[in-house]
Amino acid sequence: MNRFFGHLGTIIAHRRAVYRHAKKVGIPWQGLTHDLSKFSPAEFFVGVKYYTGKRSPNEGEREAYGYSAAWLHHKGRNKHHFEYWMDYNPIERRVMPVKMPLKYCLEMFCDRVAASKTYLKDKYTDSHPLDYFLGGKARRTIHPETSDLLESWLVMLKEKGEHETLRYLRSYYKEHKKDK
Repeated sequence: MNRFFGHLGTIIAHRRAVYRHAKKVGIPWQGLTHDLSKFSPAEFFVGVKYYTGKRSPNEGEREAYGYSAAWLHHKGRNKHHFEYWMDYNPIERRVMPVKMPLKYCLEMFCDRVAASKTYLKDKYTDSHPLDYFLGGKARRTIHPETSDLLESWLVMLKEKGEHETLRYLRSYYKEHKKDK
């Protein structure tokens, strides 16, 4: 029962943090609907089974089976994950990353900051989301423009703080949301 409520509480705390950030950058609906698939049986019960409170339950499922069915379900339904944006390129004749639309890049930023806050709690600093991003950069398959954009925002967060970064992202979104 502790894992059930621990996992549920983590999801709720994370979604609440994403919503607060998403509202500030101008995408409140995305914040409100963020990660709803985590409540689906395919994701929720795996989350309960592998809940530790210190890392994603998907890591536990990967250790047990060599892959995470919950993660495959999740990334296929949530456009704020760069892994969603993979498609077959007929010229290259292989699956390649696709540039993410701006509103999903913004949600990805909010998600990364909220995840760091949720898991690190009072140990969180504005440099943690960037450190995490850079730690996996060499192994990540993401469109270069998407990667550069997210990294620039995470650097700004580290250097200028949350308030100024969220304010900047709101104005950036207003200025660029009609661009494809």
